[in-house]
Amino acid sequence: MRKNNYCKQLYFSLSRYRYLIIHVLIVNVTSCKEIPHKKEGILRISADSLLQIRYQKFLDYPIDSISIPRSYDPKTKKVFKVASKDWTSGFYPGNLWQLYKLTGKPAFKSKAMESTDYIEQEKYNDGTHDMGFKMYCSFGEGFEVTKNDHYKSVLIQSATTLSTRFYKKVGSIRSWDFNKDIWEYPVIIDNMMNLELLFEATKISGDSTFHKIAVQHANSTLKNHFREDNSSFHVVVYDTVTGRAKDKVTHQGYNDNSSWARGQAWGIYGFTMCYRYTGNLVYLEQARKSAEFYLKHNSLPEDGIPFWDFNDPSIPNTIKDVSAATIVASALVELANFTNEKAFLEYSKKVLKTLKSEAYLLPSEIEAPFILKHSTGNWPKKDEMDVSINYADYYFLELMLRIKNKK
Repeated sequence: MRKNNYCKQLYFSLSRYRYLIIHVLIVNVTSCKEIPHKKEGILRISADSLLQIRYQKFLDYPIDSISIPRSYDPKTKKVFKVASKDWTSGFYPGNLWQLYKLTGKPAFKSKAMESTDYIEQEKYNDGTHDMGFKMYCSFGEGFEVTKNDHYKSVLIQSATTLSTRFYKKVGSIRSWDFNKDIWEYPVIIDNMMNLELLFEATKISGDSTFHKIAVQHANSTLKNHFREDNSSFHVVVYDTVTGRAKDKVTHQGYNDNSSWARGQAWGIYGFTMCYRYTGNLVYLEQARKSAEFYLKHNSLPEDGIPFWDFNDPSIPNTIKDVSAATIVASALVELANFTNEKAFLEYSKKVLKTLKSEAYLLPSEIEAPFILKHSTGNWPKKDEMDVSINYADYYFLELMLRIKNKK
């Protein structure tokens, strides 16, 4: 009797187990389209879905005037925050304005207005050349969307403040105030990007002073910042008595004669933008030549994302700079419009495709208001190495908007 009972229990147990196996198989088969694929334990979702998740992180993250997200380090898992005086402070509100333009969601506009207000005090900060980065990427983006008269007045005041750093004898806006014992009057290639604030200030105010200063600065940069191969020096040091360039060095590149990738990017973008406002074909030609140097360089990887410096001898065993790629890719959409050169637009589209992948998008679980990985801040100082940076996201979003508007 015991043996028969045992056999019956075993039969029912096996039958129940077999039923469970069949049930699980049926559920898996019927719902396989709804379950994301797994690779190495990480759920894989579409790039567009992941982007939407990354966008939401911007809305969920609290900020104020002394806690603006600048970068995220995957090694420490920490967000590096800065005050409004930092040169990158305008990119975060700028990202929110661009997200509003991309999505049309009012929540991004509300958050953009809030974060833009936090940096208004910088309109009087005459201790920096980065007024364009800070004020145009925030208030400029906001003015484009809202046509708010207050934003307009902030932009004009910011341009007025930036103009105080222009020295007629040199014909350029002074970049940095530190290292005065070494650099008498330093001007960096990055400074080209701040000219957009001046050009726009003339458009909205009617005061041509801003435009004239921007043109003089562009002309001085054109004359002194480029080598014969159209790569650019990072820092040009001027003599304040003669107005002549007396030294050409680097501060963030591998060495004085190397081509720092983001510096090359600033030059391409800057002169493309200057052509837009002036119609000066000399600016257009410099943008084109600088772009060709970049695109045809033998150390540019196949995926279009450059190493941080084109002349780093450890290539390919060194870090990349996504921020340089997004700046160039955004600029080349516009440059392609001006030149009709297909190679420029093809590069922009390739970079967009490359970056919309698991290799470059931050995973969904990271609670930080950033989109992309693998940017390099300041390699010589080993600062912000292989991290997420807000200006890489800014030009990535601008790239998407420009390609979207091209269709």
